[in-house]
Amino acid sequence: MLWILLLSLLLLSWLFLASAKWVWWKAGLFSLLLLALSAWWLIDKLSGDGLNAATLYHLGADMEGAGVADFKGYIAGFIVLAAVSLLPLFATRVKRWRRPTAGGAWFAGFAALWVATIMISPLARDGQRLYQQLRPVDFARIAPEYQVPTQALQRPRNIVWIYGESLERTYLDEAVFPGLMPNLNRLAARSLDVRGLASAEGGGWTIAGLVSSMCGVPLTTSQGDENSMDRMGSFLPKAVCLGDYLKQQGYTNHYLGGANGQFAGKGQFLASHGFDEVHDLAWFKQQKKIGRIHYSAWGVHDDVLLDTAYQRFEQLSRQDAPFMLTTLTMDTHHPAGHLPVACKGERYQSQYGNISMLNALKCTDRLISQLVERIQASPYGKDTLIVIASDHLAMPNDLSHILTRQKRENLLLFLGDGVAPRQLAAEDGSTLDSGATLLSLLDPNLQTMGFGRSLLDDKRAPSASAAARRDDGRDYPQYLAFARSLWLGEPTRQLKIDGDDQVVVGLQHVQPPVLLEYDKDWDLKSVYLENTSRQFDDADPDNTLAYVDRCTAFEDGSADGDWCALLVNRDNGIKLYRDGQLRNGIDVDAPLDAFQGPRPSVRQAHMITQKGRRTRAGQYMLQLVASTRPDRGFWIEAVSSQRKVVLAQQWVQPDADGKINVAFGLDHEVDDLEIRAWLNHAEKLAVDTFALVPSRGRPRG
Repeated sequence: MLWILLLSLLLLSWLFLASAKWVWWKAGLFSLLLLALSAWWLIDKLSGDGLNAATLYHLGADMEGAGVADFKGYIAGFIVLAAVSLLPLFATRVKRWRRPTAGGAWFAGFAALWVATIMISPLARDGQRLYQQLRPVDFARIAPEYQVPTQALQRPRNIVWIYGESLERTYLDEAVFPGLMPNLNRLAARSLDVRGLASAEGGGWTIAGLVSSMCGVPLTTSQGDENSMDRMGSFLPKAVCLGDYLKQQGYTNHYLGGANGQFAGKGQFLASHGFDEVHDLAWFKQQKKIGRIHYSAWGVHDDVLLDTAYQRFEQLSRQDAPFMLTTLTMDTHHPAGHLPVACKGERYQSQYGNISMLNALKCTDRLISQLVERIQASPYGKDTLIVIASDHLAMPNDLSHILTRQKRENLLLFLGDGVAPRQLAAEDGSTLDSGATLLSLLDPNLQTMGFGRSLLDDKRAPSASAAARRDDGRDYPQYLAFARSLWLGEPTRQLKIDGDDQVVVGLQHVQPPVLLEYDKDWDLKSVYLENTSRQFDDADPDNTLAYVDRCTAFEDGSADGDWCALLVNRDNGIKLYRDGQLRNGIDVDAPLDAFQGPRPSVRQAHMITQKGRRTRAGQYMLQLVASTRPDRGFWIEAVSSQRKVVLAQQWVQPDADGKINVAFGLDHEVDDLEIRAWLNHAEKLAVDTFALVPSRGRPRG
C-alpha cells in the first residue's frame, strides 16, 4: 500500500506542474494533503496504530507528565516533513517553469487523484475506524453482559499487582531474544502463565490497559465530546472496578507509580475507584533523599520505585486489613527505554546490535524478579497473590522491526500459594479478562468483572474479548458505546450547579462551560465541553439545547460572575435560568417562552494571557493594542484561575487604533492572574501588544 501512496503523490506532483490553471487551488490542496500525512506519520510513531482512540483520549486528557523529550527525534522529523509539505505553495512562484495556462482537464484530473489519494491513504482508514468506534450505537442487546461481583469474598488474600510498562510477553521468547529475560521466564515456569492474551480496542495504552484489566471495560471518552477528560469531575463514575469491589470487602488499595499521576487521568481513575493512596511522581519528589540522578523525563526510575514498593508491602502486611498494592514500572517506555542507577552497567549482547531498549528490558527483568522474590521470601509471602502483567503491547520502539514479525501477546502471570503452575491458552481472551481471572483465583465463585470473564472458566459466557475478534469486530462498537455511557450514568432531565460550581449531569460533575443536547425523546444525545459556543450555533435545530456558563456569555450587561443556563428548543422556545434557580435544579423539559427570529449567539471566554502570573496587590492599568477586534463591544476581565474568582471586569469598545485600557485594583496578591475576553466563535481578537502597568489612579474595574 505504501508504494501505491507514493506513486499517487508523484502523479499529483506531475499534474500540479503540468498546468497553471487554478494553480493556487492545486498548491493549497497538495500542501494540505502533505501536512495531513505528515501529522499522521508523527501520530503513528507515537501511538503505533495511527489515529486511534488513544490519540483522541490523550488530546483531551491532561498531557502534563508526558516525557516529550524522548520523542524529540520524531518531532524534528515532523518539522522537516511539514516544511517539505509547503513546497507546492512556494513552487507557484518559480517563473522559469513554463506551463500552459489552459487546462481544466488537468485540474479535474488533479482533483480526482487528490480524492483517490486520500481514500488509499491511512487517513481514510483511520477515519472510518474512528467513525465505527464512536458513532452512536444501541447497546441494549449487550448491556446484560455487563456483570460486577456482589457476593462476599470467601478468602481475602493480599494482592500485589505489578504492571510492566509495555512489557509484552513476546520479549520472553527465547528463540527471538535469547537470554533477555531469564528471571521472568523462570517465574513464568512456576506461575499460571496466560498465553495469547490480546489488547482489545480501547485497551492499547497505559490508562486504557489499567481500565481494561481492573474494570473489564474498554476505555473510550465521554459521550459526544472526545476532548473532555480534564473537565470531568470523576472518572467513569458508573463503572464498578476491582478497587471498588475489594474496598467493599474490607481491602485497602494502594498505588505506586514513578510517572506523573495527572498524565492521562491515571490518578483520577484510581482515586475514583477505591484507591486509598495514589503515590506518583509528586510524592517521590517530596521524599528529599531521592537525588536527581534517579529521575528520567518520565519520572522516578524503576529501581527506586520497586524498592519503595517492597517497603510499602512490608508496612501494609503488618496491618490487619487485606490490601492490594499496585505498581507500574516506567523504564521500558518507548521509544528507547531508560536505565536506572542500579543497572548502569547492564548490557544485552544481541545479534540486533547495542539497542538501548534491550538493555532496559534486561534491567526490568532483574528488578521485577527481585521484588517478587523478596515478597515470596518474606513472612507475608505465603498469603500474597502476585500478578505480573503488561499494561499493553509495546508502542513503536527501537525493536519494532523485530516485534512486527512475531506473534505478539500480553504478559499475565499469577503466582501464589495454591496457584498451580501451568500455561493457560487465552482463546478469545484479552486484558479485559485479567481482573475477572484474578477474582476467580481468590474465589472460584467469582467469574466476572464488567465485560471481563475468568479465563479459567472453560464455559465462560459471551464476552467483549470474543466480540473484538469475531467478524472483524463487527459487534464490538456496542461494547464501546456502553463503556462511553459509564461517564455520565443515566441521563436526567434536571440540571443543577453544585457547591463547587460544577454542573451535575447524571452521575457526573462537569466544569462549565458545557452544552447539553437532548433529542426529541429527551434522551441526552451529546455533551460538548470544547468549542461550546460554535457547537451551540451548529447544533441540530430539531434538538433542545441547554448551555451553562457565566451569565456574561448571554448578557451584555452581566458583570456579576453568576452562573446562567440558556435553554432553546425546536419550537422557538427560549428561557434563561439564573444562578439561584440552577442551584436548586431546573427541569430541561419544562415549558419555554416563545421568541421570534434566529437563535441567539453566545459568548465564550478566550484567554489573552498565555498562563497565570503572580501579581501583587495594588492598582493596575491593563493596556492592549489589538490589530484584529470585534465590531461591537465586549467584556475584558481579570480572573484568578485556580480560585475561579473574577477580580475585575469591564465592558470595552476599542478605539480606531485598536487600543484598549482597563483599570483595576487588587486588594491582595494573586498567584494566577489571567486576562481573558468574552467573544462568540465568529469574533476574533488578535493582541499585538500587552502590558500590565502599575498605576496610582483609582481603579474603574
